Amino acid sequence: MQTSLFLIPVPLGDTDHRQVLPEYNKDIIRSINHFIVENVRTARRFLKKTAPEIVIDELTFYELNKHTSPEMVADYLLPLSKGLSVGVISEAGCPAVADPGADVVAVAQRKNYPVVPLVGPSSIIMSVMASGFNGQSFAFHGYLPIDAVARTNKIKQIEQRIYSEHETQLFIETPYRNNKLAEELVRTCRPSTKLCIASNITCEDEYIKTKPVKEWAGKIPDLSKKPTIFLIYK
Repeated sequence: MQTSLFLIPVPLGDTDHRQVLPEYNKDIIRSINHFIVENVRTARRFLKKTAPEIVIDELTFYELNKHTSPEMVADYLLPLSKGLSVGVISEAGCPAVADPGADVVAVAQRKNYPVVPLVGPSSIIMSVMASGFNGQSFAFHGYLPIDAVARTNKIKQIEQRIYSEHETQLFIETPYRNNKLAEELVRTCRPSTKLCIASNITCEDEYIKTKPVKEWAGKIPDLSKKPTIFLIYK
């Protein structure tokens, strides 16, 4: 197996990894001793669940967060120069998608190291799949502005894109503010604009529903503390 930077997906919640990750991922994990992770504790837990036979204390972990400098990232990739593969693990879903792992991949690409993305759950792709919206052209905006006026303006701006560019628009919110954002979408968007709410994807209480904004009024489910993606389209 070629020495590479492997991007290792993680389940989106407490879902059994066998439901969302192929067996091949486990083979890759067993072959790696160096991991770049968002959180060492949760990464260790994921690895032990996925491949119980590995000896966690024999692994090396490098923590990646907003304080990690490009110089530190370059050091994290040094095992690759010695013929040792490195794995990247995010907190949930696919590394480098709406995730700080993208910085690691950028350095690896500049240094001409092979980068191998493994198959796994992506809430962005899965929500588009289940929404019934345009899957040929879509844009993910991450978090909307916190300021109320700026957020309202942003909602109006991206709503316009679904009509002018025929493009599905996706965005997220901090889980404890999900309900507030859903209510604002109902107030701000055109009644005929379609809203898809995709919550706890792949989990036992998964909820994915699409209907016109006017039909959501007074009928928004409790989304607090649940990872949720919002999608709008015409």
